[in-house]
Amino acid sequence: MDKEAIKYHVLGLLKAMGEDPEREGLRETPQRVANMLEEVLEGIKYTNHDIAEMFGKTFTADYGDCENTVVMKDITVFSYCEHHLALMYDMTVNVAYIPHGKVLGLSKIARICDMAAKRLQLQERLGRDIAEIISEAADTPDVGVKILGSHSCMTARGIKNSSSRTETRTYIGEFKTRNDLQKLLD
Repeated sequence: MDKEAIKYHVLGLLKAMGEDPEREGLRETPQRVANMLEEVLEGIKYTNHDIAEMFGKTFTADYGDCENTVVMKDITVFSYCEHHLALMYDMTVNVAYIPHGKVLGLSKIARICDMAAKRLQLQERLGRDIAEIISEAADTPDVGVKILGSHSCMTARGIKNSSSRTETRTYIGEFKTRNDLQKLLD
């Protein structure tokens, strides 16, 4: 991420809005914005494969013939909409997968969701990214992801519908056809 270029453009943006970038409250704003973007968009630096490798710590899981499902709910994330650079907030992610010989460390599931969200995103793509990363990291073809979130491009601008929430679901493998697995995400 080119923080110097970000600072330059934020300064220009402040001027274009009619602000005085030399006034006390704005003098350090270009640097603060560059630092913030580096932090909140850290995931841009990584592919889904990179994230799967970073957070792919697994443990052997031999359950014999029984079918177990790992479900983690209410993982909080936020992201930024690639259409308006607007905040996607109050987002919760529910993830479920069927282990095939190994399970992910639980904190890794939350870390995967967080890092995938730290990109300019669409909620639909975020669900797909999380499912792909979990699938690779846990070496399972069977993953479901549900995301529920608010989008400031809907709540604070345009239609200004402050109570609207968007729900997306992504299913791969067994989750595509099995209602019993899909219901685990509710």
